[in-house]
Order: sequence, then C-alpha cells, then structure tokens
Amino acid sequence: MATTEFDDAQNAEIVSLTGGDTTPQDEFVVPQGVKPPRKSVWAVFKEMPILVKLSTIWLVVLLLSALYAQLDVRVFHGSLPLADPNLQLNGFNPKTGEFGTGAVLESPSWQHPLGTDALARDTFSRALHGTYVSVIVAVVSVTCGVVVGGLLGSLVGFVRGKTETGLMAMIDVLLAFPALVLLLALISIFEVRDLFVISFVIGLLSIPAYTRVSRANSLAISNREFVTAAEAIGTKKWTILRREIIPNVLPTLLAYAMVAAAAVIVVEGTLSFLGLSVQLPTATWGNMINQARRDIKVDFGQVLYPALLLTFTVLALNQVGDFFQRRSSHRASSL
Repeated sequence: MATTEFDDAQNAEIVSLTGGDTTPQDEFVVPQGVKPPRKSVWAVFKEMPILVKLSTIWLVVLLLSALYAQLDVRVFHGSLPLADPNLQLNGFNPKTGEFGTGAVLESPSWQHPLGTDALARDTFSRALHGTYVSVIVAVVSVTCGVVVGGLLGSLVGFVRGKTETGLMAMIDVLLAFPALVLLLALISIFEVRDLFVISFVIGLLSIPAYTRVSRANSLAISNREFVTAAEAIGTKKWTILRREIIPNVLPTLLAYAMVAAAAVIVVEGTLSFLGLSVQLPTATWGNMINQARRDIKVDFGQVLYPALLLTFTVLALNQVGDFFQRRSSHRASSL
C-alpha cells in the first residue's frame, strides 16, 4: 500500500513537470522550465551509445599517443620503449642510404608492429608522430574557430544592425572562395612549411563557418525571455553577451567543432599527400600514404595503416560531434 502511494506521488510529480504529457521522452530532453542538471564526465560517457563510446576511447588513445611520441623526442631523447626505434633521421646508414637497422618493407613483427617502409623506418613509430601532426592541426584550427568565430558570431547575432550587415558580407565573401585553393596559394607563395603556421592558416580559413554557426545560435538566444528581461532591467549589452549569449552558444559551437575538426584533418592529409604540408622527413598520415603508394603492389599495408588511422579518426570525430549536437539541441530547447 505504501509503495503504491509513493508511485502515485512520483507520477503526479512527473505530470506536473511535463505539463500532463506522460509519453516517453528522449533521453536528452529536459522538461520545459526545469533547469538542465549538470552531469559529470562519467555520467555523460555512460549515456553514450556504444559506437560513440568506442569513438571517444579512440580519440583519447590518439591524444595519448601523440603526447607519448613527443615526450619521447623532447624529454626522453628516444629512450622510451616502442616509441620510435627508427625515428626519421635517427639510425641513418650512409653506406646503404637507409634509415634504421630493420629490413626494407619488413612484415609486421614484435620489433616492428606495423612493419617498415621503403627506407626501413618503423611504420608504427611514424604513425605515432603523424598522430601528433593531426592533433595539433585540429586543436589549433578549432581554437581559432571557437575563439574568434564564436565571439564574432555571438556579437553580431546579438547587436545586429550595420555591424552585422558589414561583417556577414565579409564572411559570405570568404565562404564563397574555395578555402583549399586559398590555402594552397598561401603555402606556395610564402613557402610556409612549419606545423604551427600551417595549422594557424587553416584555423583562420575555418573562422567564417564558425561565425555563421555562432550567429545563428546567437540570433535564437537573443529572442529568449531571459535576454529580454536582462535588457528590460538595464543590464549592459556586454554583460548580457558575456553572461547569457556566449555561455548558451558555446555548447553548440563545441559540438560543431568536433565535426569541423574531422574536415580539418582531411584537409591536412590532402596537403601532406600533395607534399604541401610540414617539411619532410616529418611524418604525417598523408605523406606516409604518398610515399608508400609506389610500393603498394609489394606491401599494401604501408598504405593501409595510415589510411585506416585517418578514416577511423574522422569517423570518431563525426560520431562524437553528432552526439553532442543532439545533446546540446535538446538542452537548448529546455531553456
């Protein structure tokens, strides 16, 4: 009897929160008027579908691999196990013209988990260093887009008027121009082959897309009741932008950034394949594929391994980005 009364009380509370609608709700939906609760990282991970969980684990492993490769070079000077036994110029044999001590195009073994390339360099080690390049390009590009594009979009979406008209006209011109063509032109003209410079240029070219996404969300949030109330009591525009607009735009922008990072990694891979990314012999997934394609009939794995890394990374970023886009859209609808 007591259990039944308790269940009835719970049902009455649910009905009051949902406005009488007792139909099954989406797992991300928060009842209208109820402040969305903040969840821990572990709680968010548990609510992910299995494919998104695997994608998240894959991305974390990539980050740790990139960090591990750089620690080996910059801190431990190549002494970490399996980090890079034949790192690029290390172990060069002037008599044979080969790198390292392994055999050319060696099959996978305990010493070389993914075999060796045409210069006897360890493919597993080079893949780790290629991971670092992709991570840096993605992080720098996303940072430029979120900080600059997010701020500009939030500003013009809230202020509007002539400021919005002028800035969005410039953004439309930049979006109309093929970004990859402009990037190729800049790299060819200035002969820029530094990793951080290339990453920064890619980040600048990604700002227009972030600006449009941020502006669209800012326009919607600017019409919400809490923004109107803040304006009615005389709150300064910069304070409203900082406290109300940007915090509510940021979740959607970060979700978009995950998907945009996948496209950026593909762009860097394309530049590397064309020989227009970082200077050789620095390993990237793109130049690994380009260098191995000449021996594809002899050892298909040397093309396959970096291609799979690129494919799985892009797939993982898209899966995680889609998950957080759904989550942020449902959260925004409850505000």
